[in-house]
Amino acid sequence: MPYTRIVTGKKTTLSKSFTLLMLLIFVVGISLSGITLARVLNSKAQHEVASTANVVMDILSSARDYTNNELASQLQERIKANEFVPQVIPSYNAKSIFKILHQNHSSYAEYKYKEAMLNPTNPEDKANEFERKIIKHFTLKPDIPQIEDFTFLKSGEKFFYTASPIIIKDSSCLKCHSIPAEAPEEMIRLYGANNGFGWKLNEVLGTQIVYIPANIVMRKAIQALLWVLGSIALIFAITIFAANFWLKRYVVNPVREVVEVAEAVSIGNMDAEFKSASNNEVGILVEAFTRMKVSLVMALERLEEYRLGNRRKDDSNRR
Repeated sequence: MPYTRIVTGKKTTLSKSFTLLMLLIFVVGISLSGITLARVLNSKAQHEVASTANVVMDILSSARDYTNNELASQLQERIKANEFVPQVIPSYNAKSIFKILHQNHSSYAEYKYKEAMLNPTNPEDKANEFERKIIKHFTLKPDIPQIEDFTFLKSGEKFFYTASPIIIKDSSCLKCHSIPAEAPEEMIRLYGANNGFGWKLNEVLGTQIVYIPANIVMRKAIQALLWVLGSIALIFAITIFAANFWLKRYVVNPVREVVEVAEAVSIGNMDAEFKSASNNEVGILVEAFTRMKVSLVMALERLEEYRLGNRRKDDSNRR
């Protein structure tokens, strides 16, 4: 009787099923890990940007201190009475240094620095509504030396910022900011007599603030996320390839050979032989099929002997 193999439905190999399962696990895993990693890496990127902003702030604060403690005292002795020299003003030097940093170093090209004052000498330093809130915050909480967060500017662009209070602690700094009559004539000519006066010691007069576009934070986070996810995807692809290679070589191919021999035996080809396999489950399966084939051959031989014996008896009886 001819052997007919019945196949129902679309054939799906073990390796394909395994690959699909691994891909499903990968998609779920990469999605969950991506969400978690995005939060972690965004926080890390924000911390890195904040650290850089704090370095800039420290540099500019140091420039202010140097100007106030060293440069001003040295230059003041060489300056004529009532002469106005911007280079002895801490805020002027801090802004000048940042301008050089901003122009000469591309990594700081998108940074912004401002010494926002409630009552500035230079109108350009006038605090906006957001900066006034920060100054008020420092006034109400003098024990807080620095704050950092995200905000939106008038342009609608989101910025990360770090801010510190401006507090005058040296009375010599108030020489030009007490009353207009005490200020240099050149200063009055440049900025007028209505701004930058009436300052007091140990009061929060303004804030040093460094602005950094939020897209820098996001760009750093996205770059780190893509690098990590890309590495995970590459490792997973190598794992799937290696697992499929192993599965085909040590499971799928040996089982396919067993199936082919079993099908051949089932249609009467007793010369087909099961190949020896390794000492694993597939090898045990081959041994089981080999014993089954031997048993089947013995059973068929006995059946054939029984059939021939009965035929001889029938022939003898007929005679």
